[in-house]
Amino acid sequence: MEVTGNQGFILWLDTWRKKHVSNRELVLVLAFIVGVLASLAAYILHLIIEEIEELVTSGFHVMTINWLYLIYPVVGIWLTSLFVRYVVRDNISHGITRVLYAISTKQSRLKPHNTWSSIVASAITIGFGGSVGAEAPIVLTGSAIGSNLGRIFHMDNRTLMLLVGCGATAAVAGIFKAPIAGLVFTLEVLMVDLTMASLLPILISSVTATCFSYFFTGSSAMYDFHMDYFWSLDRVPPTILLGIGCGFLSLYFMRLMSWCENGYGKLSAHPYLKLLVGGLVLSSLIFLFPSLYGEGYSSLGLFIEGKTEADWMQVLSGSMFAGQTKFLILYVGLVMLTKVFATSATNGAGGCGGTFAPSLFIGGFAGFFFARLWNLHQIGVYVPEKNFTLYGMAAVMAAVMHAPLTGIFLIAELTGGYQLFIPLIIVTISSYLTINIFEHHSIYAVRLAKQGKLLTHHTDKSILTMMSMNKIIDRDYTSVDPAMEMGKLVHAISSSRNSYIPVVDESGRLLGEIDITKLRHIIFRTELYHRFHVNQLMTPPLATLGVNDPMEDVMKTFDRTGAQNLPVVGMDSRLIGYISRTRLYSMYRQLVADFSAE
Repeated sequence: MEVTGNQGFILWLDTWRKKHVSNRELVLVLAFIVGVLASLAAYILHLIIEEIEELVTSGFHVMTINWLYLIYPVVGIWLTSLFVRYVVRDNISHGITRVLYAISTKQSRLKPHNTWSSIVASAITIGFGGSVGAEAPIVLTGSAIGSNLGRIFHMDNRTLMLLVGCGATAAVAGIFKAPIAGLVFTLEVLMVDLTMASLLPILISSVTATCFSYFFTGSSAMYDFHMDYFWSLDRVPPTILLGIGCGFLSLYFMRLMSWCENGYGKLSAHPYLKLLVGGLVLSSLIFLFPSLYGEGYSSLGLFIEGKTEADWMQVLSGSMFAGQTKFLILYVGLVMLTKVFATSATNGAGGCGGTFAPSLFIGGFAGFFFARLWNLHQIGVYVPEKNFTLYGMAAVMAAVMHAPLTGIFLIAELTGGYQLFIPLIIVTISSYLTINIFEHHSIYAVRLAKQGKLLTHHTDKSILTMMSMNKIIDRDYTSVDPAMEMGKLVHAISSSRNSYIPVVDESGRLLGEIDITKLRHIIFRTELYHRFHVNQLMTPPLATLGVNDPMEDVMKTFDRTGAQNLPVVGMDSRLIGYISRTRLYSMYRQLVADFSAE
């Protein structure tokens, strides 16, 4: 086989590495490289987004309606869909969900194009006004960088999972300059188990990405937050109320997002109709509420950095409400409720982006909305709008992602407001406990959980999720016809290597089984060979397995029946093969050993 230049270099590099560098040392080096590349990817993505946004909105007027809001988002989604369809030729939406899917079912293997395709697609979408976030595409990019670097050096599945976690950690840490938030995001959302062997590489990736982000964009935090009002005990009741309200708002966000996605999914066969419907919804909403344009972090900045009503009024700029103070609360409330429609329309119509930023956006607007109403009606103690904007951001993100620690540390690191830890803990716990009553999985994991493909911190369930039905099905079997005489059955038994013979009809449907161990008393009586037929000797199987059955259900079926072999059937009860208890438990033990190895 001819070896190309690149393949030869990689082969030489891998050989040299095995002689001079241990696996543990290599993982630390790769963790550093992943941190550098992920932070660079985040910087490039945001640079492209800013350039496109500056290019298309440079002539917009602050106090007047801008009609181009009706056109730009549609153009962006159309360009993105063309890029995905003709260049990428693969589904790159739902970035974090795809990472979870790769960890659960593909041994942490992500495609090489995922290291760059999401950057281009999301930059076009968001730059032209798509109402989504850049975080999920960057998490997919960082995870793909870790996965593909590990595959170059032939790392095992457990190490690949660790490098994927390093990439996700570096992505979040690099975007927000938040190393601790990046670490806990990987633990809570991607559910990568933290051990002493994995802690150091993840920390290296996290702090490396943060340092390089400081190098690229400066040392200042994302928002210039000043603590004007310190937390006090008399603000506990409104903080808890905000958390509960954000929990229900998060449930509204998740359920409505799922409903909208299902609606757009029904239009998949008609891409231009889907573009027309989604583009019309998105552009109309952005035209009415310009705050929905792009990620929305600049609008949140007005609430976090502003001190007076004059500062907050800038959020109305470019809309039909511009300059009208009496409509501020109404505008904020409508934006908060319609953001989910804008986000789902962006992705549903063919755009590329995540729900990370939208959850922060909705939470921030909800926090300001709550605080402003509270203060206007003088319900009790004054609650600072800027602080409650931050509380809302943490609460909704914690509930939507089922990641309370991520919400706490992200907001603290995002603003440098470490004095807010206690209220952040209170509000995130309140929102998380509220949504957990109705939804037991995050917005990223709920799709996989319904399919039984979600990897969790429960080791037994994680191993079963990683096991593949296709790898343990034995398709080499000898089958017989129900009308076959016993004499011919004996010949079939002599050529079979199994203790069972399936009985199938002409179309391959399983009718029963011949258990060889139960025929010992008559199998050598030649005078019976023409008297009995297969349909008189067969017995029904103890149970049948479906080809798409979760492995946890397969294990339970074996335990319930005590069977040594069970048939796997597909549509119309057609026999596909058999699963052996011995082979099943052998693979399970091997995966447990690999999964538990330090």
